[in-house]
Amino acid sequence: MPGQAESLLVGRDGGLRRGAYCVVGHRVPVDSPVVRIVVARCQVDYAGRLSAHLPLATRVLMLKSDGSVLIHSDGGSYKPLNWMSPPCTVREGVSEDGQPEWLVTAAKSDDTLRILIDEVFHDSSHDLGVDPGLQKDGVEKHLQELLAEHPATLADGLTLVRREFMTAIGPVDLMCRDADGLSVAVEIKRRGEIDGVEQLTRYLELLNRDPMLTSKGPVRGIYAAQEIKPQARVLATDRGIACALVDYDALRGMDDAEHRLF
Repeated sequence: MPGQAESLLVGRDGGLRRGAYCVVGHRVPVDSPVVRIVVARCQVDYAGRLSAHLPLATRVLMLKSDGSVLIHSDGGSYKPLNWMSPPCTVREGVSEDGQPEWLVTAAKSDDTLRILIDEVFHDSSHDLGVDPGLQKDGVEKHLQELLAEHPATLADGLTLVRREFMTAIGPVDLMCRDADGLSVAVEIKRRGEIDGVEQLTRYLELLNRDPMLTSKGPVRGIYAAQEIKPQARVLATDRGIACALVDYDALRGMDDAEHRLF
């Protein structure tokens, strides 16, 4: 029988539960309901499918309740310098020369994130509660409704499976199925920019771990917007995500209110 700490860490499938990591300084696996924010002077080394090195500097370290670890600098807007996707395990210890060290390991790969702490300036934890999610503006919400009714305008043979298909990091606007029976995730924006491509990329990473969705092949993505910025289109193409320009007025013309039953 597993101990209490182990049962908190391990799910029914034998993998790490959502939000599971070792609380730094305790070495006890827990399913943490809080977000931890640490401002520290640190050095970071990532090893796995690729290697990356961040030299000693002051950065913001975030341990989120979804089981992810992110490392931010003062620049770069929303995007972290490096990160480990959930689920992962964080353990605190010391390096060979006695320096405080965090070792972050991925649950489903051999990737590791090694953070050497030189000095801590701030360390706090916060329970953020339940997030109500992004409230889309009227046009974007209506776009989603119209495309849910007419998914074939995005790609021939596309049919709707479900709107607001939930993942561990938020809902995918539309989950569809193509003519070959493959699952297709659709992210809808009024204006398509790089952050939307990044968002869809994260969704696809999670969706492609689900054997129910990938039984006939990988889940592919469509980035749909009234306008798509050139940089966003380049990034989407590089990641194998299709781009679809949406004609809002034409879609509204297909939505004939006089012939609705309700």
